[in-house]
Amino acid sequence: MVEHTRARETVSGYGPTMDSFWFDRWREGQIGFHEGTTNEMLAANVELFGKARRVLVPLCGKAEDLVFLASNGHTVIGCELVEDAVKAFFAEHQLTPAVTSHAHHVQYTHGPITIFAGDYFTFEPAIAGGLFDALYDRAALVALPPELRARYAQHTRALLVEHAPAVVVTFEYDQAGLAGPPFSVREEEVREIYAPHAMRLLAEQPDTRRPERGPTINRCWAITL
Repeated sequence: MVEHTRARETVSGYGPTMDSFWFDRWREGQIGFHEGTTNEMLAANVELFGKARRVLVPLCGKAEDLVFLASNGHTVIGCELVEDAVKAFFAEHQLTPAVTSHAHHVQYTHGPITIFAGDYFTFEPAIAGGLFDALYDRAALVALPPELRARYAQHTRALLVEHAPAVVVTFEYDQAGLAGPPFSVREEEVREIYAPHAMRLLAEQPDTRRPERGPTINRCWAITL
């Protein structure tokens, strides 16, 4: 059995502070960011992916969105830093995945769902069967501090085919009142990071699930990358 400590062998592209934060959160069960159900903005806009896409889901955790996308006919490929989260996903769904060790990642696959445990910034399509033709991001951009977001977007674009559809979910709140992660990402920053790609705001609504953040706005974006 491949142990989750493999992911600690080197500092990831997130940096040692971020690595420690996420490993500690999963180990201690402090995962309020885990929705435990399909994201409602994804459910309302899943048709934007069309049919039978290979959907990339960065920093996926153990999200129920993976199952939802697979149930809609897509092949789903996640990448998650914390291997314990990957193991938890398959265990909670009573699935026994095939496990394959790569140079920098550990691959877990069952049916149409694959999750690679390891550093997203070293994740390459060669180990996953080629470029991806769609992107779903609910937990990646908001998990990264400002200095990593442009790099993340550039790396993600390199993993996708031309004109791949993307659904990106963000939220915005007063960062001065509560430190991340998950972080507040302003509308202006989303537009700057993904320029000049075509994008449109699909939905904008208040989010009251985490009152400690204060007033929070959820946004859902359609972007052609």
